[in-house]
Amino acid sequence: MVRISLRSCGCANGSASRRSGFTLVELLVVIAIIGVLVGLLLPAVQAAREAARRMSCSNNFKQLGLALHNYHSAYKQLPRHHGGTWTDGNSPVDMNNRLDLSFLVGITPFMEQQAIWEQISNPNQSRVDGGLQTPPFPAMGAAPYHAQYSPWHTELPTLRCPSDPGVGLPAFGRTNYAACVGDSIERMDTGPTQITNGILVTPTPTAVAIESQAACRGVFVARRDMRFRDILDGLSNTIMCGEIATDLGDRDTRTLPAIENDTPTIRDEPDYCFHDGLVSPLRPRFWSDGTDGGTAPTLPGAFGGRGYRWAQAGTIWTSFNTILTPNREVCLGGAAGDGVNSPGVSTVSSRHQGGAHILMSDGAVKFVTDSIEAGNFDTPNVWSGGTGGAAPGNKSPYGLWGSLGTRGSKEVIEEEL
Repeated sequence: MVRISLRSCGCANGSASRRSGFTLVELLVVIAIIGVLVGLLLPAVQAAREAARRMSCSNNFKQLGLALHNYHSAYKQLPRHHGGTWTDGNSPVDMNNRLDLSFLVGITPFMEQQAIWEQISNPNQSRVDGGLQTPPFPAMGAAPYHAQYSPWHTELPTLRCPSDPGVGLPAFGRTNYAACVGDSIERMDTGPTQITNGILVTPTPTAVAIESQAACRGVFVARRDMRFRDILDGLSNTIMCGEIATDLGDRDTRTLPAIENDTPTIRDEPDYCFHDGLVSPLRPRFWSDGTDGGTAPTLPGAFGGRGYRWAQAGTIWTSFNTILTPNREVCLGGAAGDGVNSPGVSTVSSRHQGGAHILMSDGAVKFVTDSIEAGNFDTPNVWSGGTGGAAPGNKSPYGLWGSLGTRGSKEVIEEEL
């Protein structure tokens, strides 16, 4: 028989052994360490999410590039920017689209949007309010600002950057991708056409043709058929499209234009709106409200936000120029009443950090930073009446950025983006 004494097991008095565990101090230390690790991890998670969104945006742009190349292969030209139908006189806007369709309309069947192309290219009775249009909207649609034409209100996922939170009214269908129209604001929205008192002047007046040839130096020229053969600087050296941020209704200088009723001054001094004190000195990304030491600008109405209408060509909605560097202010030269339809400086922009995507004419997607070399912003645009560096045929006054936006100015690109 084996005897086990209480003394031998350490229980001299028969009491239970002490139980081990965390003290309150140890527990608090562990919680503090976990909190620090979570705090360190969250920015990394956010950065990873933004990297994924940026990659998705780049992929959307690649699809757009493929659609443009496939369109060119099919029709031997690029889709016309500011194209569509026209009826002389003050015809109802529901019976033609006023030569105001963006290049994006034509490539819808080439980017897996055949269904909406069928609605646009055929007479259509569908209305946004659920009713039926009588008589039906014509083939190629109503004016792109028509409030009841359903296709113009349709949001196309391929045209949206996942990093851009803009959604819903007062916009129609939004877009984050726009056409490059060169490095000058002269005739950027009209090209080689003239409309007088609602009448399309034909043939084009010689003076108008000369102005267009001198200033419209981008891959896309308003109301003119363009081809890859027109890009003399090389497809890999010329920007075809760029990313734009859509407006959120917060007076952002990148997405809501100041309207100055002074196109010649803006043409000769592209950063005029900044020099005129319209940008808030306290919040440089936003327009002044007049109470912060700056001057409150004239701003457009509800529909004047950047990227608000994917189907409408225009400075605000689907066009940009390579004058001011990415994420700079948008400044238009029209009158207060209709200024949103006027030419002006409007560069690329995005919700990504530090720059925006661009689509080169060869289909390559690149990310251009806000600090890209862009010459002297106080230098006038090249135009038919320009002198010195602004005379027709000169290289771009806006450095590398301007050179990338021109299709045939013979600049030598010495830097890799």
